[in-house]
Amino acid sequence: MLELTMAAVTAADAGATAGMQMAEAPSEPGAVLRVGRDKSVCRLSTPDDWLFVSRVHLEFRCGPDGTWQLTWLRGSRPDPSSEVRLTFGGHARPVSYGGTVPLPRGGSGEIVVQDRTEPRSVDVGFHHEA
Repeated sequence: MLELTMAAVTAADAGATAGMQMAEAPSEPGAVLRVGRDKSVCRLSTPDDWLFVSRVHLEFRCGPDGTWQLTWLRGSRPDPSSEVRLTFGGHARPVSYGGTVPLPRGGSGEIVVQDRTEPRSVDVGFHHEA
């Protein structure tokens, strides 16, 4: 099972959890959870005017062995207007635009989508039950 919690945070809201969204999916091959502005395909959606987040920005996909991976999907622009980083086990690492990284099995952490032009972010916490 992969559990996600998401909060959209502006500088004025730093530390607030109001408006938090949650989603989960079983660790079955092919299971998918998406984050972005398009509410028709994303289980976790950001405000429509947060254009630093693509219509479908992040995709969590379960592989054949029950492990999850995170992909930062490429948008319509050659350069992104945000940065994405993955934090777990006390370590933070950037996720490349269009890149895929594995999530730790049986672990938890956070993915942060940071706007490059304003002090706002989308914080997605994850917990993967082994």
